[in-house]
Amino acid sequence: MNTQTLGARSAALTASMTSQAPEGLLSAFEVEQAQLRAAGVPAGAAKPGTKVPDVALLDADGEATSLYEVADGRPAVVVTFRGAWGPYCNMALNAYEAELLPVLAERGIALIGLSPQKPEGTAATRDKNSLTFPVLSDPGNKLATELGFATTPTADALATLARLGNDVAKLNSDGTTGLPMPSVLLVDRDHVLRWIDIQPDYTARTETTDILAALDTLD
Repeated sequence: MNTQTLGARSAALTASMTSQAPEGLLSAFEVEQAQLRAAGVPAGAAKPGTKVPDVALLDADGEATSLYEVADGRPAVVVTFRGAWGPYCNMALNAYEAELLPVLAERGIALIGLSPQKPEGTAATRDKNSLTFPVLSDPGNKLATELGFATTPTADALATLARLGNDVAKLNSDGTTGLPMPSVLLVDRDHVLRWIDIQPDYTARTETTDILAALDTLD
C-alpha cells in the first residue's frame, strides 16, 4: 500500500506533468488554481446537518438510478470528482479504493463516486482504476449545485483542456462546463450530512486519514 499522503502524491504528479509539458502549456491551469485557492470554499456551501438531496443519477451503462437508491439504506461516503480526464481525480479514486473502501465495507458504509461526465466517462473511470465501488454520472452537476460547491473552469483553462483532447462540454452529460469542487461528504442513513470536506483547488484531495477520522461522527 502507498504510504504517501495524497498531498505528497499530488505534488509529485504536478511536478511530473510540469517537467513533461511544453513551456507555457499549463499556465492557464496554474493561474486558475491560484484563483481557486484565493477564493476558498464558497460561502454558501452546505454544512453538517443539511439534508442531502436524492439526486437522479446514471450508472456506467446509462441506466437511471439515484443517490438514495445506491446508498441502499446505509451511511455513505460520497466523493465528487471532475471526470475520467482528471489526473488528480484518478489519483484520489485509486487511493480511496485501496485505503478507504476496505474499512467502509467492514462498517457497512457505502462508498460512492459522482461526476457530471457522461456514462461512458464513468465506465472509463471505473475501468482504468479497477474500482469496485459504484461510480456514477450526475447529469447537470446537481449535487454540487444544490449543496453549493459547483464551479466552472476559466475560459483559458477550458481552452487548454480542449487542446489536450478534453472538451469538458462534450464530456459532460448535459453539455455544460459545470464541475464540482472535489469534495468528500459523509452522509448518515437518514441522508443528513454529518461531515464535509471541500477542496476548491482541484489539485488537492481529502486525505484518507481525515475521512476515516470523520467516521466517528456517525457514532
